[in-house]
Amino acid sequence: MMKLSKMHKRLLAVGALMPMAAMAQEAAQPAKGQLETVTVTAQRRAENIRDVPVSVSMLKDEKLDVIVSSGQDIRVLAGKTPSLNVESSNGRTFPRFYIRGYGNTDFSVFASQPVSLIYDDVVQENPILKGFPMFDMAGVEVLRGPQGTLFGRNTPAGVVKFESAKPHLKGIDGYYNVSYATHATTNVEGAVNVPLSKEWAMRVSTLRQHRDGYVDNTFTGKKDELEGYNEHAERVQFLYQPGGSFNALFNLHQRSTGGSARLFRANMIKKGTNEVVDGFNPNEIHTNGQNFQNLNTKGANVRLSWDLGPVKLFSITGYETVGNYVSRGDIDGGTPTGTGFIPFQVETAGGISDMKQYSQEFRVESKNAGPLNWQTGLYYFNEDASGFTNNFNSDTGVQFSHLSSRQKNTAWAAFGSLNYAFSDAFTVRGGLRYTKDKKDFNTIKRENVVQIGPDSFGESKNKANWDLSANYTVNKDVSVYARVATGFRAPSIAAASANAPITVADAETITSIEAGVKADLFNRRARVSMSVYDYDVKNQQLTVVGGNTNVTRLINAAKTKGRGVEMDFEGFITNDFKVSTSASYNYTQLRDPSLSVQTCRQCTVTDPLNAAGRAIIDGNALPQAPKWIINASARYNFPLAEGNLFILTDWSYRSKINFFLYESKEFTGKAMTEGGLRVGYNWQGGKYEVAAFGRNITNTQRITGGIDFNNLTGFINEPRQWGVQFKGSF
Repeated sequence: MMKLSKMHKRLLAVGALMPMAAMAQEAAQPAKGQLETVTVTAQRRAENIRDVPVSVSMLKDEKLDVIVSSGQDIRVLAGKTPSLNVESSNGRTFPRFYIRGYGNTDFSVFASQPVSLIYDDVVQENPILKGFPMFDMAGVEVLRGPQGTLFGRNTPAGVVKFESAKPHLKGIDGYYNVSYATHATTNVEGAVNVPLSKEWAMRVSTLRQHRDGYVDNTFTGKKDELEGYNEHAERVQFLYQPGGSFNALFNLHQRSTGGSARLFRANMIKKGTNEVVDGFNPNEIHTNGQNFQNLNTKGANVRLSWDLGPVKLFSITGYETVGNYVSRGDIDGGTPTGTGFIPFQVETAGGISDMKQYSQEFRVESKNAGPLNWQTGLYYFNEDASGFTNNFNSDTGVQFSHLSSRQKNTAWAAFGSLNYAFSDAFTVRGGLRYTKDKKDFNTIKRENVVQIGPDSFGESKNKANWDLSANYTVNKDVSVYARVATGFRAPSIAAASANAPITVADAETITSIEAGVKADLFNRRARVSMSVYDYDVKNQQLTVVGGNTNVTRLINAAKTKGRGVEMDFEGFITNDFKVSTSASYNYTQLRDPSLSVQTCRQCTVTDPLNAAGRAIIDGNALPQAPKWIINASARYNFPLAEGNLFILTDWSYRSKINFFLYESKEFTGKAMTEGGLRVGYNWQGGKYEVAAFGRNITNTQRITGGIDFNNLTGFINEPRQWGVQFKGSF
């Protein structure tokens, strides 16, 4: 391990276009009962996870396969690493990410989030793009804390970084993966790598997912009408590797999904509690509203690299489009006759009629053999998006309003970082980024919407942010680090509604301090990392949703405080018994005595109220920010003559959460524990595997979000599933 560590330090700058895939192929296999070396690209270079002065987790291989086996979407990542939460009020198409409690509950198609999602080195800025499925993955990295100097857009909370498996020239190979589960849930995934010549290779990957509707609509009398979906996605990649100084990777991808929108269940919450009402049946709903969701996206990227001797040059070009997105649902969740109190009939359809995103990055990194290395670059981002909201009378189906808007966003940045190794044991890193961001927002068309205030807004902001970190190798197995980092999120603009004007939230900034230790234990039989952090956010952008007039508007909080502890552990108890556990404690608090918001119509508010009857939210935790996230798994292998029988179980826990900025008894989500079980057999060195599995095996049912303007409406988590899976490689 000492030789590996020194090699990594001397070759910090020797990146590759596909560093994770290349190093994974070339790394020596660990001995039985030893953990493999985990390589991450948190600093835009391939490095041992132990040498990176950032709190980072990696999900790959079996860890990733187990949690996605039941056909779930990207929300399945919630709670699977420390400090990460993912949720949505739009179902599969619009995930919202939170790291260390820091995120954004905005459901507008123009929303920005402080957690950036990077897919194959290209930022997915619009929330609709962030739901692109996980398939044929090399790995998922979760980088906690501000990452603003090296990554392109809005990263003050952190980055979730996806890397797909890449083509190679070594020969034809691939895999297939098929599962079938409860509610006819089908997940079919596969990929094939084909060398086309000595210099060209192609990799084709595909995903097909289906679930039958399993929720009966007791109003229409239709059985199994709702909560089904059909999803398919494809990715085609071409590698050009002539063997000299130049490499190129071309990526084409698309996604198409359709099915049910989120089911909002009227008056499902018992007054004065956060319990479901007596007699609640998750397999039934009583609604007269239409419910459907459709989405089509397409994209392409080109990644080029030139090895010029003393430096290496990279170019990353990305293009993403949303050709059609619409989600329609009955947001009050009921009919004129119930269930429960339904003061009026309202049904909403929202979506994107057109969205185009273009990004370009040029980056140069040094290849010095000495102690000093650096990287620098330029980044450009352009987005043009048009979205709409339509309101309908659920009882008659008649549309009574329409509002469409357009946002143009242009940004550019210059960035650089330096690494200096004072010795083999002590390395210091520093980064600086200057960003200029401009948004122009316009109302395009209004029908039966009397807009308050102007029809257009423009915002422009520039900011420099920085980070500084130090990493010290105590011995060949242990390193410690400390990091100070700042981050920046540009101003956001929210569309008008019948009761609110266009609103603008000013730019927010964060200063974060963290320190940690990472260690390989017992001759690499175990690995542990721990970190502590403290951050302050100034002018945090917050979204006020609902209240008794059903408005969505943006505000800023003067200050938000966050602090916490994170831990990751995995290891072999015996050569055939492996365990892992992770945990995080995240404390968040809004600090702004002047800030108040409207409250729900029917619920029991626990915050103090001001003279206007608005809730004072000073001192509240951020919404969707659990204090505790705990994850644990255990895998036992039984070697047999021709293969291996194994049993695996995994469990995740999160503590209670607030759904909104104010606190109430009804709109506080209870603590939730979900477990998985997998029993299987693999043979021919793992080439083939068959398994039976269960997800949410205790059938835990929790309210995970709410609609507060009308009644005690909520929505719930995914149901229990049992299934079987077969996968093979060639």
